[in-house]
Amino acid sequence: MMRPVEFLLVEDNEDHAELLRQMLESHRLVNVVRHVTSGEQAMATLRADLDANERVRPDVVLLDLELPGTNGIDVLDAIGSEPRLRQLPVVVLTSSGAERDRAAVRQRGAASFVTKPMRFEQLQEIVEELRLSWSICHPGHDGEAPLSFHKEKSDDQ
Repeated sequence: MMRPVEFLLVEDNEDHAELLRQMLESHRLVNVVRHVTSGEQAMATLRADLDANERVRPDVVLLDLELPGTNGIDVLDAIGSEPRLRQLPVVVLTSSGAERDRAAVRQRGAASFVTKPMRFEQLQEIVEELRLSWSICHPGHDGEAPLSFHKEKSDDQ
């Protein structure tokens, strides 16, 4: 049995967060999306998850780069400084197309960089790449069920 993929969405703009949730839901791409609105909340959530579990939760972080206070770069630095979080895939979402931002994100180990507004196909390609790399890097990961990036279709759909 496949287990659902859990995403942590770090986005301070409620409209952007809702659009992303709707995009994912309309394509039955994920089962669980937790949303926080700041870098501080993101790190508190990740640290609480580490304290509560032996493995990292969520499976993927969708991170807005331009957050107030603790911005996306700061969050990437914090993730990189925590050994148990370093392999957590982070997809950076931003309205900036600046090469310096791309370089800063790459330097900090983000899995991908997507410029908003994004198309669903962009996000789907990234998620499928993450699923494949997860499967290759974590075969039979600690006896867990493989990740399922798609919701099961119910009878009423």
